[in-house]
Formats: sequence, structure tokens, C-alpha cells
Amino acid sequence: MRKTPTGNRLAFRLRATGAAVAIAAVSGAMLAGSPASAAAPTGTSQFRGVNWADPRDNFADDYLQLSGLSTSDNYAQTYAKSSRIISAFRANLGANTVRLPINPYTVNGAYWKSYRAVIDAASDRGFKVIVSYWEGTGDKRDGFIDDVATFWPMWDTVVKAYKHDPRVYFEPMNEPHGYTDAQWADIAAKWLATYPSVPRNRVFVSGAGYNDHVTTVCADPRLKGTYLSLHHYGFWKSYATYDQWVADLKERLGDCANRTVADEFGAEMTTGLNYNVPTPSSNPINFIQADTDTFRKLGMGSVYWPGLRTDDIYSMQKLTGTTDRPWLETTNQSGADRLAWGWGRGKPVKS
Repeated sequence: MRKTPTGNRLAFRLRATGAAVAIAAVSGAMLAGSPASAAAPTGTSQFRGVNWADPRDNFADDYLQLSGLSTSDNYAQTYAKSSRIISAFRANLGANTVRLPINPYTVNGAYWKSYRAVIDAASDRGFKVIVSYWEGTGDKRDGFIDDVATFWPMWDTVVKAYKHDPRVYFEPMNEPHGYTDAQWADIAAKWLATYPSVPRNRVFVSGAGYNDHVTTVCADPRLKGTYLSLHHYGFWKSYATYDQWVADLKERLGDCANRTVADEFGAEMTTGLNYNVPTPSSNPINFIQADTDTFRKLGMGSVYWPGLRTDDIYSMQKLTGTTDRPWLETTNQSGADRLAWGWGRGKPVKS
């Protein structure tokens, strides 16, 4: 989602419906492709995770540097640090999934040799890993693929490295809001046709716009068999009741909850809010309680934004320990409780 490095949230913008770039015409037969043999998703509750982010919100025109890591570290150093942070996500939150950003600078550059250690460390510890493409900064933050000449080679490299690792999942683009719904579905279908050896149940097709609704990609038969990713944020409204947030979420899902993972949702965690107590006057509390209740009832997986991002008031975790031996501390236990509740664990909020 569009968030500033300080953690203040930008106002939610309406989806661009007219803005687009020309994309190569691809026949319907090619777009449909021949999906690799895989069972279609019948539920998503197995995804219980968090996002691990660059302090710059993952929008970068250079190497991505996840909070707690350094681009000067080699593979072994990156693997050791990543192993500790992944282990802390599990120990503190009970997570089993992590969502990570990629971009062409990182994958097509020298740092890829080290950055792979993040994915490897998570997979080696039994985590599901969702890798998602993020666009760049400045004028490039427009909801379009920045450069198709580097986008496809990036995915060639990532798919070649991880198509045989069943724990790694591929999300072709984060928040493709520059495209119309139809244009984005065409690109997602082209991705599937380009990588037919990737099982469709290891692909997350982002909802259209800011990943803010999955109804159109869900209805597209070319995308059958994939997971869908939805983003949902309380700052999209200045205030809504619990019931209004439930209705808002369900409208964006349509009848597609059995294929959908909310791979971004979040609210303030460092400002002292108690998410375990119903507080009708509080928009963030209404939002978090509505989302986690709905995820639980619908059997949906969720991936909180962010599990770790330095200087983000939404961050569920903060760095502790030393630079070489990082660990994590929970910033808001009630927020962690609600996350677990959405995952089907824990106790309901107090009445």
C-alpha cells in the first residue's frame, strides 16, 4: 500500500481507470496457457503471516534492504540474520508465512546472491514465502510495471531459482493500480502463460487497483486455479463502525474468499491502542476487530502489514538484539492477539 517512510498513511486514492500503457496483444489461447498440474485452492487459512519490509515501504530504485539487514552482507551473513528474524516471527506471533518484496535492481544485480538467503532461510524453516514485485519511486510510483525489459528477466531469474521449491509463491505485481481491471487481468494471464511450469496454486494474482478488490480477477477464467491477494486498510475511511468494516471487506471479496489471502492489512500498533476491547468510537479498533473476525469466519489466510518495518507505527514487531544477532519484540500484544484470532487461534475479545 502507499505509505510514507515515517509511517503516516497517504489518503487512499481512487483507482486509475483511464491511465494505461500499451501492452503487447496476446491471443486468448496463449493467455489461458496450460496450467501446471495442481489442485485449485479450496481455502486459504494455511497462510498465517506477516510482511517483512524495507524501511522505504519497498519502493526503491536500487537494492531492497529489509529492516535489520544490510546490502553489504554476503549470503552467509544474510542467511544468519534472516534465520533469526524468521524464527522470531514464529516465536512471537506463531507465523508460518512471510511476504517479501523483489525488484529488478535486486534480482538482476549483484545483491541477488545475498538476497536469496532471505528466501532460503524462510523456506528452510518451513515458512511459506510470497515474493512480490514492487515498482520504483518518484514518477515510477504510478501503478504500472516500471520497465518490461527488466521486469520479465527478473521473473525469469526468480522462477528458475524457486519453481521447484513448494514453499515459494509468486505474486506478479503489488498493487497494479495504473491498469484498468481488464488490463491487469491480461498481464496476470500473460504471466501464467509465460511460466506454465509454475503450478497455479503457487501464484497469487493481486486484486485490481490497490489490490482493493478481487471480484474481477476471480471471475476471469484465464486465472482459474490461482490464489488471489487482497489489501484492506482502516485509513481508507476516516471512520466506520465494526459492521460497516465487515460489509466493506465482504464487498471487496465477493464470493471469492475461498481463493483469497489478505496479504496486506494493518493499523497503528505503537500508539497504545487496545485491540482486545471493543471501542466503537475508534476506527482502527473497529477495523482490526472486523477484519480478523471476518478472516476467521471465512477461513481466510492473512499476512499482516507490516510484521517488521523500521519506523512504521503499524509494525507488529521491532528490532532488538545486536546488528549481527537480531531478534524481535512485539509492539502491541493486543494486536498480536487479534492476528492470532484471525488465524483461528486464541480467545475472542472481551465484551
